[in-house]
Amino acid sequence: MLRMKLELLLLAVIYCQRGHTDIAEPKQSLGHVAVVIVGATGDLARKYLWQGFFQLYTDQVGKGHTFSFYGGGLLPDEKATPLLFGILKELACPPELSAERCALVKEQFLHLAQYRQLNTSEDYEKLSQHIRQQMEQEGMVEAGRLFYLSVPAFTYADIAEKINNTCRPAPDAWLRVVLEKPFGHDTGSAQFLAKQLSDKLKEEEMYKIDHYLGKQVVSKVLSFRKENKKLLDPIWNNHHIERIEIVLKETLDAKGRIQFYDQYGVIRDVLQNHLTEVMTLMLMNLPANQSNSAEILQNKLQFLASLQNIDKSNAVIGQYQAYNGEVQEELNKTKDYYSVTPTFAGVVIHVNSAKYDGIPIFMTSGKALDERVAYARVIFKSDTFCVQDPTDIQCKAKQIIFYLGHGNLQYPAILVSKNLFKPDLASHDWKEVTENKDVNVLGLPLHDYYIQTPVALREPYCELISQVVIGRKDSFISTEGLLASWDFWTPLLHSLAHVFPRLYPGGVANSNLLNFQLRGRQVSFSQEAVVNIIKPGAEENFQVMQGKYRSSEMVSAWAQELVERLASDLLMAAEEAIRQDGQFHLALSGGSSPVALLRTLALDLYTFPWSDTHIWQVDERCIPHTDSGSNFRSLHDLLLHHIRIPYFNLHPMPVQLNQRSCVEEDGGPKLYQQEIKQFINASSFHYVLLGVGHDGHTASLFQDTKLDSDDERLVTLTESPIKPHQRMSLTFTAINKARRVGVLVMGKGKHELVSQLSRIKGESPKYPITKVQPKNGTLTWYIDYDALLG
Repeated sequence: MLRMKLELLLLAVIYCQRGHTDIAEPKQSLGHVAVVIVGATGDLARKYLWQGFFQLYTDQVGKGHTFSFYGGGLLPDEKATPLLFGILKELACPPELSAERCALVKEQFLHLAQYRQLNTSEDYEKLSQHIRQQMEQEGMVEAGRLFYLSVPAFTYADIAEKINNTCRPAPDAWLRVVLEKPFGHDTGSAQFLAKQLSDKLKEEEMYKIDHYLGKQVVSKVLSFRKENKKLLDPIWNNHHIERIEIVLKETLDAKGRIQFYDQYGVIRDVLQNHLTEVMTLMLMNLPANQSNSAEILQNKLQFLASLQNIDKSNAVIGQYQAYNGEVQEELNKTKDYYSVTPTFAGVVIHVNSAKYDGIPIFMTSGKALDERVAYARVIFKSDTFCVQDPTDIQCKAKQIIFYLGHGNLQYPAILVSKNLFKPDLASHDWKEVTENKDVNVLGLPLHDYYIQTPVALREPYCELISQVVIGRKDSFISTEGLLASWDFWTPLLHSLAHVFPRLYPGGVANSNLLNFQLRGRQVSFSQEAVVNIIKPGAEENFQVMQGKYRSSEMVSAWAQELVERLASDLLMAAEEAIRQDGQFHLALSGGSSPVALLRTLALDLYTFPWSDTHIWQVDERCIPHTDSGSNFRSLHDLLLHHIRIPYFNLHPMPVQLNQRSCVEEDGGPKLYQQEIKQFINASSFHYVLLGVGHDGHTASLFQDTKLDSDDERLVTLTESPIKPHQRMSLTFTAINKARRVGVLVMGKGKHELVSQLSRIKGESPKYPITKVQPKNGTLTWYIDYDALLG
């Protein structure tokens, strides 16, 4: 009976401390709860878990439960016990307890705690026997057992089996097992882990924890939406919402966590779980009953199922520069080892629903950034044009911010722009903030917001641990929800598996390097980064490298990534040209080089502005356009057949006139030249895309093609050394007038040519491609790794 006497004494202490003069009788016992933390001396337990269980104990004293606390691990008792009690002595009391009372509470908590080695099934069986014997001696009834597994996920199945076989509570008592992330690293591994656990534990016995769901602002999202439903319903849709941002920025690096971090990276560590949960709470259908875990789960699953598929075109990734050195040091890797694990990611997500269609959801997180801050905000479209006074409240940004903490504000809060509405304050544990510090939050001073914040701040683990004890599951991850999230993120992760992230210096030195922008429904970095070519043999770790080739810009990558990069650059050039001139004039070469590019433009780049694009030919064989060897026929089959482009925007070379092919008297080159001058300002194409043959020819301009340097012709007839011999081609004059020229070189068969050209300065009669030197434009070489490195 010693335990009950001590707890009654403690109850009296706390009641007196809180101002109660009458000491109430303790409630009838709800039973005894045995708490077991497996991994009790680890980093997570030391920082958060023991503090959370201590808070639970101080909250629950006198409310009917009695407790015992066990720290478990692989270390023997004599080594781990001093470590455990060193942790427990550092616990902090609730602020309402004085130092004297705090000492008494901690003394009682330490009396209820002990360490036990938990390695074998026999160890778990002995623990179970000890719990039963203790309850018999104290005359207590078992309410349940709570196991918190603060250990690597690969040990979950083994520990779950030992609990199931040897350490379950009495038949009428509950069992609750808390599992920390990561829950797998993709759909397949998560399914495997789920199957292993389901063989030992029931779904209702598993509490998969995401500490973000314990953050007070996150747990408030649904109730905030419900409390302000009448105000939010009219504007919570794509007619009014411009964009949504969900952000977690950290200043710390991954040093000391590399063994874990290098296996997972930022997307698995943050986006797949924390930020996805926040997004889901913000946009899922509101449940009729917010205490109904089953209804919340179904609404979450419906929302996750409505997300559009994403791949690497919807993401940008980065890695802080010191990371690879940390990997080499902590994982004992050699100096030529390169990790492609991203430490930064920006992703754009869209929802397939009439309500949210077209709203971009920007999700981003990273380490070694300029500030520590976390928030989710909804930015609304502005319907006001301010002629004179931009400081008027109606001229300012309209936004709702779920501010999780840190940053300029330093405390968790929900902020609503005053030009939207004043939110209701229906909860007694939240309060309105009326102070106006001289602080700006995401573009607006504090006095431009209505602000709500929790009355008392509580740590996420304290919140979630208390919910485990009462058996509330709506703030935990279900197996179905977990797998649905992995189903969404896994395709992106697989598509990024061999993509090298952009390097960034870290901190404020990042400047604008990680800014990214939306193009259609895809994203790309706003600013190009120059990356010097590294030593041969390491190129397989890189997606895209940039450098110089023949004094011009060069982009190099594996074939697929190179084609995707070129397609993206073409899109950028098209958008710029249309902004400036209202149309985009693109000249495309024939041959085998552009085949993959044409397929990408046709099938993958849905946002390309074809209606404002004019397509021209760089060269053509003198055969009918319907012939299988015709460049225009290839262009039609690979591209034109798949896109919606006005007929009058197509400009095939006139190789067939008067029912004959490329006869001088028919004047085909002059007709095409006149057409170019008629449609294109100064005869300057916006973009000319070239290939290069094994012999160094480009377009249909060969070593023996006779063109004087002062020849003003834009189009000419030429002779090819291979059949069909007759060709029509743009001249170097036309090519070098272009604003942008790209040369695409692919395949190991071109490696010798690439090597030869790299050693030639200026022009060489032997290699016509060397005459491509835009006068007022830019030249970029797109060379795949096979051609560059052999």
